[in-house]
Amino acid sequence: YWDTDEVEFIERMAVEYKKFWNDERKAKARKLNLTQTEVTTLASIVEKETLIPEEKPRVAGLYLNRLRRGIKLQADPTVVYAVGDFEINRVLKEHLKVDSPFNTYKYEGLPPAPICIPEISSIDAVLNAESHSYIFMCAKADFSGYHAFATNLREHNRNARAYQKALNKRKIFR
Repeated sequence: YWDTDEVEFIERMAVEYKKFWNDERKAKARKLNLTQTEVTTLASIVEKETLIPEEKPRVAGLYLNRLRRGIKLQADPTVVYAVGDFEINRVLKEHLKVDSPFNTYKYEGLPPAPICIPEISSIDAVLNAESHSYIFMCAKADFSGYHAFATNLREHNRNARAYQKALNKRKIFR
């Protein structure tokens, strides 16, 4: 409520946190070999990566595949966060050079903390990630908000070229 003081707010948040992280969710996190904080961090990336709710478990599965294989996440939303310019519509090579532990193009594994407060649906997407062999994705060139997923670099590069061409056609250079 508007008149809740700081102590009451923190106590309430602690109660809600414990309620949210029930035995079932904790077990799913353990099965993924992730802590609750790591699940939340990955969920924050999923949250910023797609606006399409049904795509979240697929995106989560892709990032889990990359983590398991020791492949850098290379998640554009982490670069945007590292740069601190939330108006970026196109991540450029210059952005990938920023030296920040949040830059998952530069550093392997998860960033040190979440890049946003993820929705419950994003956390649950990580805990219930799709099982598949995708390791690459790129926004679809039709600007539908969906992604084109790929299992190999050749397929991914084809998807990326189509998207870059679409960005150029719309004169989106930044």
